[in-house]
Amino acid sequence: MTTTVRTALDQPLLRPAELGGLQLPNRVVMAPTTRARAANEGLVPTELHATYYGQRAGAGLIITEGTWVSERAIGFVNVPGIYRKEQIDGWRRVTDSVHALGGRIVLQLWHAGAASHPDHHGGALPGGPSAINPHEMSFTPSGFQETVTPREMTAVDIELTIAEYAAAARNAREAGFDGVEIHAIGSFLIPQFLNPRLNHRTDGYGGDRVGRRRLLLEIIDVVAAPWDGRFVGVRLSPYWTAGDTFTADESTLADYDELVTELGDHPVAYLHLRGAEPATPGATPDFAAIDRFRRRFDGPLIANLGFDRESANAVIQAGIADAVSFATHYIANPDLVARFALGRELAIGDPATYYQGGAGGYTDYPMAAG
Repeated sequence: MTTTVRTALDQPLLRPAELGGLQLPNRVVMAPTTRARAANEGLVPTELHATYYGQRAGAGLIITEGTWVSERAIGFVNVPGIYRKEQIDGWRRVTDSVHALGGRIVLQLWHAGAASHPDHHGGALPGGPSAINPHEMSFTPSGFQETVTPREMTAVDIELTIAEYAAAARNAREAGFDGVEIHAIGSFLIPQFLNPRLNHRTDGYGGDRVGRRRLLLEIIDVVAAPWDGRFVGVRLSPYWTAGDTFTADESTLADYDELVTELGDHPVAYLHLRGAEPATPGATPDFAAIDRFRRRFDGPLIANLGFDRESANAVIQAGIADAVSFATHYIANPDLVARFALGRELAIGDPATYYQGGAGGYTDYPMAAG
């Protein structure tokens, strides 16, 4: 059911907002969504990427798909990187397209860590906080494969990884991005370090809550260095549950309580929070799950997971979030802001095309009829 609104500003979603140094004309954010379209040897963004993101430039903010900070970070096929000149040049075509159409775009920085597979690394073991298998699935050139026991990252490995994030941030600025977002959700490198079941280190990057969050906080600081002001977002998923290694129990949530509180002492433009899974498909998201962390973070907050137009307007109106991000809605609705503004019905995407490559199911979704 759709309802036509009187004016765009009748909806909290469509009012301007500030996220750190980012000025947004509306609060509809395009969430990062892996689409596996960099199907070339150099993992370089192509004109197809420029078209895809340009079509969605009406978003208040575009957050790109997770992008590898180095070759050592890779854990999924056909995902672009930001560590080579050709990749920087490819992303420059994307940012030029979005900016020419009046949009704003930040690059999400990603490292798979132990949630990778030797097939991504010429047979070498991926690195993780400790030599513990996270029991995930990695999408390799031969299909999904189970992860293996990684090698424990050395102090030198950690130092190199932080330096790679710093270089990726510099490269993102050179490519014309308006900022960056640190990918710290799911079962990947940074959440692995935050997780006491996977991080058994006894050095300064483990041992207790303070040590386990050190990697993320150091990455935030080095990634912020190339930017004048607050242009670094952090995406977290405290409610993530996967197998027996990621569990949203009270101990985990207490760890995240402390982490989110400490983010206020670092140059963070916004917190991008993946909320709790809806109780049933289509159910209203759990506002209390978002508000738990809203009360611990002084800066702007983007809420994510399971929102539609009505619930997104409600969570902003309640003061629990400053903006709301949409993933699957943006796959099939490049003109999502206009559809929200005019009360138009939303198109439904085809999951069979999410990772298949090419323009089909990527750049061929039409705008709503006039």
